[in-house]
Amino acid sequence: MLQIRGLVKAAQKAQEQLKIGVAPAEVPSFQKFVLSSVETVERLCADAKVTPHQLPVRSRHAYYFLKNIDLHNLPASTCNLTRTQVQTIGIKNIKTQQRAILWEISQLAVSANLASKRKQESLEDINTSRLIHTINEVVIAIENICTSQNATPANLTSSSRQIYAWMKFLMVEANLKLHLQTTQRLQLIAQSFCRDYGHDTVKHVIEITNLSGLYRSRWIGDNINLIMSEGFINANEDVFQALVKISLQGKSPEATRIIREYASSDEYSDILLELDLITETSTEDSQGKHYNLDRLFDKINYEYFGAKLTKPRLMWSQFQTYRKFGHYEPARDRIVISLALDEIAIPELVVEFVLYHELLHKYHGEKWVNGRRMVHTPEFRYDESQFKFYDEAEAWLSKLASR
Repeated sequence: MLQIRGLVKAAQKAQEQLKIGVAPAEVPSFQKFVLSSVETVERLCADAKVTPHQLPVRSRHAYYFLKNIDLHNLPASTCNLTRTQVQTIGIKNIKTQQRAILWEISQLAVSANLASKRKQESLEDINTSRLIHTINEVVIAIENICTSQNATPANLTSSSRQIYAWMKFLMVEANLKLHLQTTQRLQLIAQSFCRDYGHDTVKHVIEITNLSGLYRSRWIGDNINLIMSEGFINANEDVFQALVKISLQGKSPEATRIIREYASSDEYSDILLELDLITETSTEDSQGKHYNLDRLFDKINYEYFGAKLTKPRLMWSQFQTYRKFGHYEPARDRIVISLALDEIAIPELVVEFVLYHELLHKYHGEKWVNGRRMVHTPEFRYDESQFKFYDEAEAWLSKLASR
């Protein structure tokens, strides 16, 4: 599979510039940067005889983000004062604080694996509460720094914002518990594989975090450091085994296929989108340029839920996201719909269907099966298929996702 270095960073750079606005004098250079990035991707794809849609998931999303920036309607930076207020902020020692939290999570996972089942449950509750308190202190300190500079976490530098979003994500108890359980499962798989492959003296250090790529692994003496994206926390045993095998034996076609298939799934992208949305500045306005989410909610609620569903918070995402068209955040009881759908050329039935899909997440909630979080259950899929214009909406979304 074609790998294009720097593409994800180029999209992040463009997104950061759009957040603060583009000064009139900088418009030509910004346009040139975006156009040249897109042209480079398309040229490299043509040389490799692939399409941009066949790129790895993060690269593909970055390409579509750049490709769909409206270069003739850029958000303006109005004055120097605005520039000063929204300058990027770097947080000193934030990586050190992240590593301390990762180390504590690793130690807790080891302790839990050594404990009995009954003791595990007791330890999990105590450790989760303590960890949330530790993370909360760091998050509050970061937010206070931002407030003191008339800014928000959206104005953090890319690396600081990534770590802040990860910490904020783990402050939700269900997310932290799932993170701990996943770390435990990976450690057990690593121990088993080390015995099977004759690496009894090797120590596996496993970290799950808000990573730009899918995973990184390297040997350091008798230690293997495996760092993977938070998007994998709800993966199945096959995916975890593939990740651990690659860290021990190097890449193989089968392991790579398993990992990339999961990275293209809704379960993976749901987590990444949730992390992205944490630092997205928004007014939580349900009124778009063309569609009003409040009005569509009332219509859907009456037609499919007997007007009995409590309205969640509804908003359009500030930037067009081609990774997904909608997302429900249970912790905030918030539904976010992509601005890619707020266009006059998009039929109302498409927006309705995406909103209906996300409302089904609120209605059905989550189910846990064998330690895995299941959101698209058979019951969910049945209700989804009852949408009046299901086939037409699916066809439209497939077309939008592949363009």
